[in-house]
Amino acid sequence: MELLMTTVTADSAPSSTPPGRSAPPSRLRRSWEKHWYAWAMVLPVVIVLAVLIFYPLFRGIWLSFTNLTEANQVAEICTRSITGGEVCTDNPNKWEFVGLDNYLRVLTGEVGEFWQWTGTTLIWTFACVICHFGLGLGLATMLNRPMRLRGLYRVLLVLPWAVPAFVSAFAWKFIFNERFGLANAALAAIGVDPIDMFADRWTALLTAIITNVWLGVPFMMVALLGGMQTIPGELYEAAEIDGASAWQRFRNITLPGLRSVSMTVILLGTIWTFNMFPIIFLVTEGEPAGQSEILVTGAYRAAFEGIRNYSLASTYGVLILSILLVFSVFYRRALRKQGEVW
Repeated sequence: MELLMTTVTADSAPSSTPPGRSAPPSRLRRSWEKHWYAWAMVLPVVIVLAVLIFYPLFRGIWLSFTNLTEANQVAEICTRSITGGEVCTDNPNKWEFVGLDNYLRVLTGEVGEFWQWTGTTLIWTFACVICHFGLGLGLATMLNRPMRLRGLYRVLLVLPWAVPAFVSAFAWKFIFNERFGLANAALAAIGVDPIDMFADRWTALLTAIITNVWLGVPFMMVALLGGMQTIPGELYEAAEIDGASAWQRFRNITLPGLRSVSMTVILLGTIWTFNMFPIIFLVTEGEPAGQSEILVTGAYRAAFEGIRNYSLASTYGVLILSILLVFSVFYRRALRKQGEVW
């Protein structure tokens, strides 16, 4: 009897959907019906990103858990016989899944000099970004003021940014050449002996920093100059009427007005400098004895000099990506604590 009453009650309970009417469409379906044209426009970009970014990214992460190299990537080894045909046998050293073995080898120093390269990379990145921002801010402040030939100065200061990085690298390497370089020629003119800039770790790193600063300052200058021109001029006029000095106007109006732009360009500059491969690779070439290598160049040499080790290259790539992701997360949290929306 209780079972019968329960069945009757369940059958007589009102349904959430009235009879004769279908269930309401889902949120995704309503969005598609309302904004189908926007989805259609975004779809090609999503496909391109999936092919060019997401697939290589996940493929690289997977390879970092294997021992894939140039020598063991084929499943069969084929040799020609006397009759001209091919005889194929299974490769006994075929690549396989090895788990975290590559990460342990890298982090313990069995392969490469991960921690030394990381320390050099941090010094290199910090020095370059500080110089980029400081010089860029100074030049932007100068070019934001009325002056003669201001347009010409802007064009000349942007030129280094337009030059390909490898061309600038070769030019600065020649400038610092011990025998024929312009830097040592200038020192010889004042009676100073030539200096082999690439014989010491710190002087070699200094040449790379100078080259990268010459390349990176124009971008920082243009970005900060654009930010300065968005600050209302009335603020400066009111501060000047109140008797504020030039330094007070700069500190209390310009710097706060540039906060959002500054935070963005510092983040971008940090990521770009951290991964700046051509400058170190072409200017210092890791001299002396690999002491000026940074993570990206050291990883390249460890993975591709000799037998190409694709799994090791992927391991370094994942570690570099992880470092930058951790930095970005803490950087974002620091900005949110300061009230910045990012």
